[in-house]
Amino acid sequence: MRRTRRTGKARHGALRRRAPWIGTAVAAALGAGALLFTNATSQAAVADSPGALKPLTTSAELSKLTLTQRKVADTTIAELDRRLPNVGVDTVLGSANHTMPTPTSSPACRASEKAALPVKPKATAAYCFTTGDALTQSWLPQSVTSSGDADDDGAWGENRVILSGWTHNDHLYDEYPGAEPAADRGLARVAFIDANTPGTFKYRWVLLTVPTEGGADFAKLGSHLGGMVWYGDKLIVTASNGDSSQNALYVFSMKHILQATVNSTAIGKVSGGYSAHGYQYLMPAVGSYGLSGKCASANDDGVPCFASISLDRSTTPHRLVANEWFSSGGTQPARLFRYDLAAPGGAMPLAVDGSGKAKAADAYETKAVGVQGALSYQDDAGGKRWYVPSARGGPGQHGIMWRQDTAKTTATTCSGTDLAAACWAKHSESMSLWWSTKTVWSVTEWAADAKGHWQDPTSSGWQDRVVPERVLFAVPLSSLG
Repeated sequence: MRRTRRTGKARHGALRRRAPWIGTAVAAALGAGALLFTNATSQAAVADSPGALKPLTTSAELSKLTLTQRKVADTTIAELDRRLPNVGVDTVLGSANHTMPTPTSSPACRASEKAALPVKPKATAAYCFTTGDALTQSWLPQSVTSSGDADDDGAWGENRVILSGWTHNDHLYDEYPGAEPAADRGLARVAFIDANTPGTFKYRWVLLTVPTEGGADFAKLGSHLGGMVWYGDKLIVTASNGDSSQNALYVFSMKHILQATVNSTAIGKVSGGYSAHGYQYLMPAVGSYGLSGKCASANDDGVPCFASISLDRSTTPHRLVANEWFSSGGTQPARLFRYDLAAPGGAMPLAVDGSGKAKAADAYETKAVGVQGALSYQDDAGGKRWYVPSARGGPGQHGIMWRQDTAKTTATTCSGTDLAAACWAKHSESMSLWWSTKTVWSVTEWAADAKGHWQDPTSSGWQDRVVPERVLFAVPLSSLG
Protein backbone atom coordinates (compact mmCIF):
# COMPACT_ATOMS: atom_id res chain seq x y z
CA MET A 1 0.00 0.00 0.00
CA ARG A 2 1.34 3.42 -0.89
CA ARG A 3 1.49 5.71 2.11
CA THR A 4 1.06 9.45 2.10
CA ARG A 5 3.63 11.40 4.04
CA ARG A 6 2.24 13.41 6.95
CA THR A 7 3.10 17.04 7.49
CA GLY A 8 5.79 17.30 10.13
CA LYS A 9 9.08 18.72 11.21
CA ALA A 10 11.56 19.55 8.49
CA ARG A 11 14.60 17.49 9.31
CA HIS A 12 17.06 19.49 11.35
CA GLY A 13 20.14 19.49 9.16
CA ALA A 14 19.04 16.93 6.58
CA LEU A 15 20.11 17.98 3.12
CA ARG A 16 17.74 16.16 0.84
CA ARG A 17 17.41 18.62 -2.02
CA ARG A 18 19.65 18.19 -4.98
CA ALA A 19 22.52 20.63 -5.12
CA PRO A 20 22.80 21.97 -8.69
CA TRP A 21 26.54 21.42 -8.88
CA ILE A 22 26.80 17.88 -7.59
CA GLY A 23 26.18 16.00 -10.82
CA THR A 24 29.06 17.41 -12.85
CA ALA A 25 31.80 16.76 -10.31
CA VAL A 26 30.66 13.30 -9.34
CA ALA A 27 29.96 12.16 -12.89
CA ALA A 28 33.41 13.30 -13.94
CA ALA A 29 35.03 11.42 -11.07
CA LEU A 30 32.95 8.26 -11.00
CA GLY A 31 31.94 8.02 -14.64
CA ALA A 32 28.54 7.06 -14.41
CA GLY A 33 18.25 29.51 10.79
CA ALA A 34 15.91 27.94 9.16
CA LEU A 35 13.23 26.60 11.46
CA LEU A 36 14.33 23.24 12.79
CA PHE A 37 10.87 21.98 13.67
CA THR A 38 7.21 22.77 13.09
CA ASN A 39 4.26 22.96 15.43
CA ALA A 40 2.89 19.89 13.68
CA THR A 41 5.39 17.65 15.47
CA SER A 42 3.35 14.92 17.09
CA GLN A 43 4.58 13.76 20.48
CA ALA A 44 2.10 10.90 20.36
CA ALA A 45 3.56 9.58 17.11
CA VAL A 46 7.08 9.60 18.55
CA ALA A 47 6.13 8.19 21.96
CA ASP A 48 3.87 5.40 20.72
CA SER A 49 5.59 2.03 20.60
CA PRO A 50 6.55 1.25 17.00
CA GLY A 51 5.87 -2.44 17.56
CA ALA A 52 7.92 -5.30 16.19
CA LEU A 53 10.07 -5.07 13.09
CA LYS A 54 8.44 -6.34 9.91
CA PRO A 55 10.77 -8.43 7.69
CA LEU A 56 10.81 -7.45 4.02
CA THR A 57 11.41 -10.60 2.02
CA THR A 58 9.92 -10.31 -1.46
CA SER A 59 12.15 -9.84 -4.49
CA ALA A 60 10.19 -6.69 -5.38
CA GLU A 61 10.99 -5.16 -1.98
CA LEU A 62 14.64 -6.20 -1.91
CA SER A 63 15.43 -5.28 -5.52
CA LYS A 64 14.90 -1.58 -4.73
CA LEU A 65 17.86 -1.77 -2.36
CA THR A 66 20.39 -3.10 -4.90
CA LEU A 67 23.53 -1.00 -5.36
CA THR A 68 25.87 -0.80 -8.35
CA GLN A 69 29.59 -0.52 -7.65
CA ARG A 70 31.53 2.29 -9.34
CA LYS A 71 35.27 2.52 -8.85
CA VAL A 72 37.50 5.47 -9.65
CA ALA A 73 40.35 4.45 -11.97
CA ASP A 74 43.57 3.59 -10.19
CA THR A 75 45.42 5.91 -12.56
CA THR A 76 43.24 8.82 -11.41
CA ILE A 77 44.08 8.30 -7.75
CA ALA A 78 47.74 7.72 -8.61
CA GLU A 79 47.82 11.04 -10.45
CA LEU A 80 46.48 12.88 -7.41
CA ASP A 81 49.03 11.11 -5.22
CA ARG A 82 51.74 12.28 -7.61
CA ARG A 83 50.61 15.91 -7.47
CA LEU A 84 50.03 16.28 -3.72
CA PRO A 85 51.84 14.92 -0.66
CA ASN A 86 50.20 11.67 0.51
CA VAL A 87 50.14 11.53 4.30
CA GLY A 88 48.69 9.01 6.75
CA VAL A 89 46.29 9.04 9.66
CA ASP A 90 49.26 9.43 12.04
CA THR A 91 50.26 12.71 10.37
CA VAL A 92 46.74 14.12 10.61
CA LEU A 93 46.48 13.21 14.29
CA GLY A 94 49.92 14.61 14.95
CA SER A 95 48.77 18.00 13.70
CA ALA A 96 45.50 18.03 15.68
CA ASN A 97 44.76 21.65 16.57
CA HIS A 98 41.35 21.58 18.31
CA THR A 99 40.97 20.42 21.91
CA MET A 100 37.77 18.84 23.25
CA PRO A 101 36.48 19.89 26.67
CA THR A 102 34.80 17.32 28.92
CA PRO A 103 32.05 17.83 31.53
CA THR A 104 34.73 18.01 34.25
CA SER A 105 37.71 19.63 32.48
CA SER A 106 38.75 23.26 32.71
CA PRO A 107 37.33 24.83 30.66
CA ALA A 108 34.44 22.36 30.80
CA CYS A 109 31.51 21.60 28.54
CA ARG A 110 28.70 24.14 28.86
CA ALA A 111 25.60 23.33 30.90
CA SER A 112 23.46 23.09 27.74
CA GLU A 113 25.90 20.59 26.25
CA LYS A 114 25.84 18.41 29.35
CA ALA A 115 22.04 18.60 29.36
CA ALA A 116 21.99 17.12 25.83
CA LEU A 117 23.48 13.83 27.08
CA PRO A 118 21.28 10.79 27.70
CA VAL A 119 19.37 10.78 30.97
CA LYS A 120 19.46 6.98 31.08
CA PRO A 121 21.79 5.25 30.52
CA LYS A 122 24.37 7.73 31.73
CA ALA A 123 27.22 8.50 29.38
CA THR A 124 30.52 6.96 30.45
CA ALA A 125 32.48 9.40 28.27
CA ALA A 126 31.56 12.80 26.85
CA TYR A 127 33.44 15.40 24.83
CA CYS A 128 32.42 18.78 23.51
CA PHE A 129 33.83 20.71 20.58
CA THR A 130 35.90 23.90 20.58
CA THR A 131 33.91 27.12 20.78
CA GLY A 132 33.94 27.84 17.06
CA ASP A 133 32.58 24.39 16.19
CA ALA A 134 30.23 24.28 19.17
CA LEU A 135 28.49 27.48 18.05
CA THR A 136 28.88 27.48 14.27
CA GLN A 137 25.69 27.82 12.27
CA SER A 138 27.47 26.84 9.05
CA TRP A 139 28.25 23.23 9.94
CA LEU A 140 26.22 20.35 11.40
CA PRO A 141 27.62 17.21 13.11
CA GLN A 142 25.90 14.20 11.52
CA SER A 143 27.87 10.99 11.92
CA VAL A 144 30.47 9.04 13.84
CA THR A 145 32.72 6.01 13.28
CA SER A 146 36.06 4.94 14.71
CA SER A 147 39.09 2.69 14.60
CA GLY A 148 36.85 0.47 16.74
CA ASP A 149 34.93 -0.13 13.51
CA ALA A 150 38.00 -0.27 11.30
CA ASP A 151 39.73 -3.12 13.13
CA ASP A 152 38.48 -5.56 15.73
CA ASP A 153 41.31 -4.64 18.12
CA GLY A 154 40.15 -1.02 18.14
CA ALA A 155 43.42 0.50 16.94
CA TRP A 156 44.63 1.91 13.65
CA GLY A 157 48.34 1.25 13.84
CA GLU A 158 49.32 2.63 17.23
CA ASN A 159 46.38 5.01 17.46
CA ARG A 160 42.80 4.98 18.67
CA VAL A 161 40.77 7.29 16.48
CA ILE A 162 37.20 8.60 16.30
CA LEU A 163 35.85 10.27 13.18
CA SER A 164 32.99 12.78 13.28
CA GLY A 165 31.40 13.75 9.97
CA TRP A 166 29.97 17.27 9.54
CA THR A 167 27.96 18.64 6.65
CA HIS A 168 27.47 22.22 5.56
CA ASN A 169 24.21 23.74 6.80
CA ASP A 170 22.64 24.64 3.45
CA HIS A 171 19.42 25.65 5.22
CA LEU A 172 21.34 28.61 6.61
CA TYR A 173 21.98 29.86 3.08
CA ASP A 174 18.29 29.48 2.26
CA GLU A 175 17.27 31.52 5.31
CA TYR A 176 20.07 34.12 5.15
CA PRO A 177 21.39 34.20 1.55
CA GLY A 178 24.07 36.76 2.33
CA ALA A 179 25.48 34.86 5.28
CA GLU A 180 27.26 32.13 3.32
CA PRO A 181 28.98 32.00 -0.09
CA ALA A 182 26.89 29.95 -2.50
CA ALA A 183 30.01 27.91 -3.29
CA ASP A 184 30.02 26.54 0.26
CA ARG A 185 26.79 24.61 -0.25
CA GLY A 186 27.27 20.87 0.12
CA LEU A 187 30.73 20.97 1.70
CA ALA A 188 31.60 17.91 3.79
CA ARG A 189 34.38 17.52 6.33
CA VAL A 190 35.52 14.94 8.88
CA ALA A 191 37.06 15.56 12.29
CA PHE A 192 39.92 13.09 12.88
CA ILE A 193 39.91 12.80 16.67
CA ASP A 194 42.97 11.60 18.56
CA ALA A 195 41.29 9.34 21.14
CA ASN A 196 44.46 7.80 22.55
CA THR A 197 44.20 9.42 25.98
CA PRO A 198 40.80 9.62 27.70
CA GLY A 199 40.01 13.14 28.83
CA THR A 200 42.41 14.83 26.40
CA PHE A 201 40.87 14.24 22.96
CA LYS A 202 41.85 16.62 20.17
CA TYR A 203 41.04 16.77 16.46
CA ARG A 204 41.93 18.01 12.98
CA TRP A 205 39.55 18.64 10.07
CA VAL A 206 39.88 16.85 6.71
CA LEU A 207 37.87 17.95 3.66
CA LEU A 208 36.12 15.32 1.52
CA THR A 209 36.48 15.75 -2.25
CA VAL A 210 36.00 13.98 -5.58
CA PRO A 211 38.81 13.73 -8.17
CA THR A 212 38.30 15.35 -11.56
CA GLU A 213 40.21 15.64 -14.83
CA GLY A 214 41.80 12.22 -14.45
CA GLY A 215 43.38 13.20 -11.15
CA ALA A 216 44.72 16.53 -12.30
CA ASP A 217 42.20 18.32 -10.08
CA PHE A 218 39.50 17.76 -7.46
CA ALA A 219 36.21 19.33 -6.37
CA LYS A 220 34.07 19.39 -3.24
CA LEU A 221 32.20 16.19 -2.51
CA GLY A 222 28.81 17.83 -2.20
CA SER A 223 27.12 15.31 0.06
CA HIS A 224 25.26 15.01 3.33
CA LEU A 225 27.27 12.90 5.79
CA GLY A 226 24.32 11.31 7.58
CA GLY A 227 26.37 8.21 8.33
CA MET A 228 29.93 6.89 8.12
CA VAL A 229 31.60 3.51 8.52
CA TRP A 230 35.37 2.97 8.72
CA TYR A 231 36.09 -0.62 7.69
CA GLY A 232 39.64 -1.73 7.05
CA ASP A 233 41.29 1.12 5.20
CA LYS A 234 38.00 2.29 3.64
CA LEU A 235 35.73 5.08 4.83
CA ILE A 236 32.16 4.73 3.57
CA VAL A 237 29.85 7.76 3.79
CA THR A 238 26.25 8.42 2.82
CA ALA A 239 25.54 10.51 -0.26
CA SER A 240 22.92 13.18 -0.88
CA ASN A 241 21.43 11.27 -3.81
CA GLY A 242 20.06 13.06 -6.84
CA ASP A 243 23.38 13.41 -8.66
CA SER A 244 23.71 12.16 -12.21
CA SER A 245 24.83 8.72 -11.03
CA GLN A 246 22.22 8.32 -8.23
CA ASN A 247 24.98 7.63 -5.73
CA ALA A 248 23.92 6.36 -2.32
CA LEU A 249 27.39 5.85 -0.82
CA TYR A 250 30.87 7.23 -1.43
CA VAL A 251 34.09 5.42 -0.58
CA PHE A 252 37.39 6.94 0.58
CA SER A 253 40.68 5.33 1.56
CA MET A 254 42.95 5.97 4.52
CA LYS A 255 45.79 5.21 2.11
CA HIS A 256 44.96 8.41 0.24
CA ILE A 257 44.91 11.37 2.60
CA LEU A 258 46.47 14.30 0.77
CA GLN A 259 47.97 17.55 1.99
CA ALA A 260 47.02 20.85 0.37
CA THR A 261 49.92 22.96 -0.85
CA VAL A 262 48.16 26.34 -0.92
CA ASN A 263 46.05 27.87 1.86
CA SER A 264 43.03 29.58 0.32
CA THR A 265 39.23 29.32 0.27
CA ALA A 266 39.32 27.69 -3.18
CA ILE A 267 38.98 23.95 -3.72
CA GLY A 268 41.23 22.25 -6.24
CA LYS A 269 43.97 23.50 -8.51
CA VAL A 270 45.02 27.12 -7.98
CA SER A 271 48.00 29.25 -8.82
CA GLY A 272 50.99 27.69 -7.10
CA GLY A 273 49.44 24.33 -6.25
CA TYR A 274 46.27 22.91 -4.71
CA SER A 275 43.89 24.30 -2.09
CA ALA A 276 41.30 22.60 0.15
CA HIS A 277 39.12 25.51 1.30
CA GLY A 278 41.59 26.46 4.01
CA TYR A 279 41.91 22.92 5.36
CA GLN A 280 45.34 21.35 5.49
CA TYR A 281 44.19 17.88 4.46
CA LEU A 282 41.75 16.34 2.01
CA MET A 283 40.53 12.89 0.96
CA PRO A 284 39.49 12.11 -2.63
CA ALA A 285 36.72 9.57 -3.26
CA VAL A 286 37.99 6.27 -4.65
CA GLY A 287 34.55 4.93 -5.59
CA SER A 288 30.82 4.95 -4.99
CA TYR A 289 27.71 2.79 -4.95
CA GLY A 290 24.72 3.91 -6.98
CA LEU A 291 21.00 3.21 -6.79
CA SER A 292 18.76 2.21 -9.68
CA GLY A 293 16.95 5.56 -9.67
CA LYS A 294 16.24 8.72 -7.72
CA CYS A 295 15.54 7.91 -4.09
CA ALA A 296 12.04 8.37 -2.68
CA SER A 297 11.97 10.92 0.13
CA ALA A 298 8.20 10.77 0.70
CA ASN A 299 7.73 7.12 1.73
CA ASP A 300 9.39 3.72 1.97
CA ASP A 301 7.78 2.27 -1.16
CA GLY A 302 10.45 3.20 -3.69
CA VAL A 303 14.23 3.43 -3.95
CA PRO A 304 15.55 4.36 -0.47
CA CYS A 305 17.35 7.52 0.55
CA PHE A 306 20.30 6.48 2.70
CA ALA A 307 19.98 8.57 5.87
CA SER A 308 22.64 6.85 7.96
CA ILE A 309 24.89 3.79 8.12
CA SER A 310 26.72 1.75 10.77
CA LEU A 311 28.71 -1.47 11.04
CA ASP A 312 27.61 -4.85 12.41
CA ARG A 313 30.61 -7.04 13.32
CA SER A 314 28.43 -9.61 15.10
CA THR A 315 27.46 -11.28 11.80
CA THR A 316 29.44 -13.49 9.43
CA PRO A 317 30.31 -11.88 7.10
CA HIS A 318 30.25 -8.44 8.70
CA ARG A 319 27.47 -6.20 7.43
CA LEU A 320 26.89 -2.56 6.58
CA VAL A 321 23.68 -1.34 8.23
CA ALA A 322 21.60 1.39 6.57
CA ASN A 323 18.40 3.21 7.41
CA GLU A 324 15.97 5.73 5.96
CA TRP A 325 14.75 8.86 7.74
CA PHE A 326 11.24 10.31 7.84
CA SER A 327 9.94 13.19 9.93
CA SER A 328 9.43 12.69 13.65
CA GLY A 329 6.21 14.65 13.18
CA GLY A 330 4.61 11.92 11.06
CA THR A 331 3.90 8.21 11.12
CA GLN A 332 5.68 7.12 7.95
CA PRO A 333 7.54 3.79 8.48
CA ALA A 334 11.19 3.51 7.46
CA ARG A 335 13.37 0.69 6.22
CA LEU A 336 16.39 -0.82 7.95
CA PHE A 337 18.58 -2.91 5.65
CA ARG A 338 22.00 -4.53 5.52
CA TYR A 339 24.67 -5.46 2.98
CA ASP A 340 27.45 -8.04 3.28
CA LEU A 341 30.94 -6.59 3.43
CA ALA A 342 33.89 -8.02 1.53
CA ALA A 343 37.10 -8.92 3.35
CA PRO A 344 39.01 -5.77 4.39
CA GLY A 345 41.85 -4.64 2.16
CA GLY A 346 40.14 -5.00 -1.21
CA ALA A 347 39.60 -2.28 -3.78
CA MET A 348 35.99 -1.69 -2.64
CA PRO A 349 34.31 -2.61 0.65
CA LEU A 350 30.93 -4.18 -0.21
CA ALA A 351 30.52 -7.76 -1.42
CA VAL A 352 29.25 -7.73 -5.02
CA ASP A 353 28.25 -10.33 -7.59
CA GLY A 354 29.82 -10.84 -11.00
CA SER A 355 27.90 -7.86 -12.34
CA GLY A 356 29.18 -5.50 -9.67
CA LYS A 357 25.86 -5.49 -7.80
CA ALA A 358 25.60 -5.34 -4.01
CA LYS A 359 22.29 -6.87 -2.99
CA ALA A 360 20.68 -6.38 0.40
CA ALA A 361 21.28 -9.34 2.73
CA ASP A 362 18.10 -8.56 4.67
CA ALA A 363 15.65 -5.74 5.29
CA TYR A 364 13.00 -4.71 7.79
CA GLU A 365 10.39 -2.03 8.23
CA THR A 366 10.20 -0.05 11.47
CA LYS A 367 7.43 2.25 12.58
CA ALA A 368 9.85 4.24 14.70
CA VAL A 369 9.97 7.82 13.41
CA GLY A 370 12.77 10.38 13.22
CA VAL A 371 15.37 7.61 12.84
CA GLN A 372 18.78 9.19 12.27
CA GLY A 373 20.88 6.14 12.97
CA ALA A 374 20.54 2.45 13.84
CA LEU A 375 22.66 -0.43 15.14
CA SER A 376 22.07 -4.16 14.77
CA TYR A 377 23.69 -6.72 17.04
CA GLN A 378 23.58 -10.48 17.58
CA ASP A 379 24.74 -11.71 20.98
CA ASP A 380 26.63 -14.92 21.71
CA ALA A 381 23.38 -16.76 22.42
CA GLY A 382 22.07 -15.88 18.96
CA GLY A 383 19.69 -13.16 20.11
CA LYS A 384 19.23 -10.53 17.40
CA ARG A 385 18.16 -6.98 18.15
CA TRP A 386 18.17 -3.51 16.69
CA TYR A 387 18.80 -0.24 18.51
CA VAL A 388 16.69 2.41 16.81
CA PRO A 389 16.60 5.91 18.39
CA SER A 390 13.83 8.36 17.57
CA ALA A 391 15.26 11.88 17.47
CA ARG A 392 12.43 14.18 18.48
CA GLY A 393 12.15 17.51 16.74
CA GLY A 394 11.50 20.18 19.37
CA PRO A 395 13.93 22.32 21.35
CA GLY A 396 15.08 20.68 24.57
CA GLN A 397 13.52 17.31 23.76
CA HIS A 398 15.34 14.10 24.62
CA GLY A 399 15.10 11.22 22.17
CA ILE A 400 13.79 7.69 22.68
CA MET A 401 15.96 4.60 22.27
CA TRP A 402 13.86 1.72 20.96
CA ARG A 403 15.09 -1.87 21.20
CA GLN A 404 13.43 -3.79 18.40
CA ASP A 405 13.32 -7.29 16.97
CA THR A 406 10.77 -9.20 14.92
CA ALA A 407 8.73 -10.09 18.01
CA LYS A 408 8.60 -6.97 20.18
CA THR A 409 9.80 -3.46 21.00
CA THR A 410 10.93 -2.11 24.37
CA ALA A 411 12.37 1.17 25.64
CA THR A 412 14.12 2.43 28.76
CA THR A 413 12.05 4.70 31.02
CA CYS A 414 13.26 7.49 33.28
CA SER A 415 12.04 10.48 35.25
CA GLY A 416 12.58 14.19 34.76
CA THR A 417 11.71 14.34 31.05
CA ASP A 418 8.44 15.23 29.32
CA LEU A 419 7.90 11.62 28.21
CA ALA A 420 8.69 8.54 30.30
CA ALA A 421 10.66 6.93 27.47
CA ALA A 422 12.46 10.12 26.44
CA CYS A 423 15.76 9.13 28.04
CA TRP A 424 18.16 9.19 25.07
CA ALA A 425 20.28 12.16 23.98
CA LYS A 426 18.79 15.31 22.49
CA HIS A 427 18.80 15.38 18.67
CA SER A 428 21.23 12.49 18.34
CA GLU A 429 22.65 11.42 15.00
CA SER A 430 24.35 8.20 13.87
CA MET A 431 25.81 5.53 16.17
CA SER A 432 28.93 3.38 16.09
CA LEU A 433 29.82 0.31 18.17
CA TRP A 434 33.46 0.16 19.26
CA TRP A 435 33.72 -3.59 18.89
CA SER A 436 36.57 -4.47 21.27
CA THR A 437 35.03 -2.60 24.22
CA LYS A 438 31.34 -2.99 23.25
CA THR A 439 30.91 0.78 23.65
CA VAL A 440 28.37 2.75 21.61
CA TRP A 441 29.42 6.22 20.43
CA SER A 442 27.08 8.87 19.08
CA VAL A 443 26.97 12.63 18.51
CA THR A 444 24.29 15.30 18.94
CA GLU A 445 23.59 17.99 16.39
CA TRP A 446 21.90 21.17 17.55
CA ALA A 447 23.28 24.65 18.16
CA ALA A 448 20.20 26.73 17.40
CA ASP A 449 18.48 29.35 19.54
CA ALA A 450 16.03 28.54 22.34
CA LYS A 451 13.13 28.43 19.86
CA GLY A 452 14.85 26.12 17.40
CA HIS A 453 15.99 28.65 14.77
CA TRP A 454 19.39 28.99 13.15
CA GLN A 455 20.97 32.40 13.63
CA ASP A 456 22.39 34.74 10.99
CA PRO A 457 26.16 34.60 11.65
CA THR A 458 26.54 38.10 10.17
CA SER A 459 24.15 39.62 12.73
CA SER A 460 25.30 41.34 15.91
CA GLY A 461 25.42 39.16 19.02
CA TRP A 462 24.34 35.96 17.26
CA GLN A 463 26.61 33.81 19.44
CA ASP A 464 24.75 34.94 22.56
CA ARG A 465 21.47 33.63 21.14
CA VAL A 466 22.81 30.16 20.35
CA VAL A 467 22.19 27.25 22.74
CA PRO A 468 25.09 24.83 22.11
CA GLU A 469 24.09 21.16 22.48
CA ARG A 470 26.77 19.38 20.45
CA VAL A 471 28.48 16.56 22.28
CA LEU A 472 30.30 13.35 21.37
CA PHE A 473 29.46 10.65 23.91
CA ALA A 474 29.63 6.96 24.70
CA VAL A 475 27.53 4.43 26.63
CA PRO A 476 28.11 0.70 27.23
CA LEU A 477 26.21 -1.50 24.78
CA SER A 478 25.01 -3.53 27.76
CA SER A 479 23.29 -0.46 29.20
CA LEU A 480 20.99 -0.24 26.18
CA GLY A 481 19.36 -3.55 27.09
